[in-house]
Amino acid sequence: MQTAYRKIGLIEKYRQHLPVTANTPVITLGEGNTPLVQATNIPRLIGYPNLELFFKLEGLNPTGSFKDRGMTLAMSKASWTRSGRPGSAPARTPATSSAAPGATASV
Repeated sequence: MQTAYRKIGLIEKYRQHLPVTANTPVITLGEGNTPLVQATNIPRLIGYPNLELFFKLEGLNPTGSFKDRGMTLAMSKASWTRSGRPGSAPARTPATSSAAPGATASV
């Protein structure tokens, strides 16, 4: 028997801590839920063999950027307020992080 795996988006997971209401539409591409991976060799190489060091693999977000986390809230709020088209800095990753969910939401 197969079990479907559903990612819980960041807004749903942290809704009680975010400036959203029950009426705020959630615009998400499945941001977050990136794995936390233990680095086993680096502590030994830097002389701290008992150090527990972990890395968050943010490159596994939908656009490959940690900025996806913030953009899901920005796009949800922009969609809810209908404040026009969200702007973005010309840098590649913020533009990509806002374009992907923005296109999904038609913002």
